Amino acid sequence: MTREIKEAVARLIREGIDKARRKGELVSCDLPDITLEIPSERNHGDLATSIALRLSSHLNLPPRKVAEVIVKHVKAISPQPSRPVRDKFPLGGSSIISQIEVAGPGFINFFLAREALYPVLGDIEEEGANYGRSNLGKGKKVLIEFVSANPTGPLTVAHGRHGAVGDALANILQMVGYEVHREYYYNDVGHQMDILGKSVQARYRQLRGEESPFPEDGYKGNYITGIAQEIARECENVDRGDSGFFRSFAEEKILESIKKDLEDFGLKFDDWIKEKDIYESGQVKKTLERLRKEGHIYQKEGALWFRSSHFGDEKDRVVEKSDGQPTYLAPDIAYHQNKYERGFHCLIDILGPDHHGYVERLKAAIEALGHEKDSLKVIILQLVSLYRGKEKLPMSTRAGEFIALRQVLDEVGKDAARFFFLMRTTNSHLNFDLDLAKSQSTENPVYYVQYAHARICSILDFAAKRGVEVKKVEEVDLSLLKEKEELEMLKTLAQFPEVVESCARALEPQGLSSYLQELAGGLHNFYTKFRVIGPGDGNLGSARLILVKAVRTTLRNGLRLLGVSAPEKM
Repeated sequence: MTREIKEAVARLIREGIDKARRKGELVSCDLPDITLEIPSERNHGDLATSIALRLSSHLNLPPRKVAEVIVKHVKAISPQPSRPVRDKFPLGGSSIISQIEVAGPGFINFFLAREALYPVLGDIEEEGANYGRSNLGKGKKVLIEFVSANPTGPLTVAHGRHGAVGDALANILQMVGYEVHREYYYNDVGHQMDILGKSVQARYRQLRGEESPFPEDGYKGNYITGIAQEIARECENVDRGDSGFFRSFAEEKILESIKKDLEDFGLKFDDWIKEKDIYESGQVKKTLERLRKEGHIYQKEGALWFRSSHFGDEKDRVVEKSDGQPTYLAPDIAYHQNKYERGFHCLIDILGPDHHGYVERLKAAIEALGHEKDSLKVIILQLVSLYRGKEKLPMSTRAGEFIALRQVLDEVGKDAARFFFLMRTTNSHLNFDLDLAKSQSTENPVYYVQYAHARICSILDFAAKRGVEVKKVEEVDLSLLKEKEELEMLKTLAQFPEVVESCARALEPQGLSSYLQELAGGLHNFYTKFRVIGPGDGNLGSARLILVKAVRTTLRNGLRLLGVSAPEKM
């Protein structure tokens, strides 16, 4: 619901409570913030509050009794919006509330009068592509690190989900006033990269007809053979004994492939950070030395240990092994310290489920370095299963073959891939149906939403060809919009700014994909029952043109945040 409507209703509740206190029906106490939520079921109203439940313990009254007293006094007030809902939309002294009811143990449900809904059309007309924008973030600097796959192989389907979630979340945070920086971090040193080099080296030698045993823990995918073939084509005088050459060549080719896949997926990063650079800058040594001086690192059994248990972790962690080699945690601590030193106030990491136990040790390090523990937000993103209809596809084989993100992009396209990756909450496993994603039917959620946008474009094009002008809001009698389907669309449109802010607060973009499906459903439902431009209904047609144009704007804004296109024809 728009901020103006919620503020008006909240003010109305406060006035009702104040009136009840003056009449002695409620005693004075500290009044908590009045929060208003949109009920999940339409028959529970347009807005609901639990203020009576929160006040009851202070007042020594049953919550339902408190709610009944508040409602009685609210009904006696003739409310007005918190600011004039534009002079061109006067409410004429009428209430913005059509009905109030007490429900359950003491919830108060509000049903809005339709006069309160019309102003959203003026907001959308005026704000256009900025409808849904706010200053929630107040310019706070946020760094989102996501995907961060090491250059040891092509991007997987799981990386695709990470990319879609990270990029959509970045867009949403920018929309609500944060200054957002997208970053990709990868490990280009250590055992994994050595194994990559040895794997390519072995395949290259085998191509040359040499006896070359493949590393037991080597990378077995066909892409390794492909890289070896590229070396054979492109390079002369290869030192077949130099695994470092093979590692460097493979890293360059794989990273090039990763960047191309991400570009085709609609992702752009502000920075690419190499772990090697973190070491060479001296950041790892500097950060560990700081922790040591402050008493957070100690030596035991020849290794260096971080006292992470002092900061909420279940046990202390090794940061440097007895042979002097750092663990994975050491450069990660240094890298996150580097983020803070670059001036970011909030860090967001999107990690896979195999990193679940890693969160507390990383947060412990952040706190030990003097930063607020909650300034690091970690999203653990669950895995993806691919289906063709009811058939579940194997994601990998013993030979090291797997379904790559590139295969999904080539089969279903960027839009469907991104939308499908965003249809479940981050903590839920995602089932991705390839057949559904590429179908042109209303069963396909992304097609359903995009078709709603294209349908409105067709309506507006039809109006233009007939010489029917889309008038300005102030020129039209919006009170003609009174059908149930029209009012439902108005209510859904009014919810968009709150949905965007809610997604930002929860760091969860899935709510936006659900919202767009609901808005598209409202449009399709309206279109099957009513004509926008009919014979002899010029005034009503003008109002409906404004309504569907507002739906188009909002669909386009929402799709843009998800990184999905809004086609004008389908």
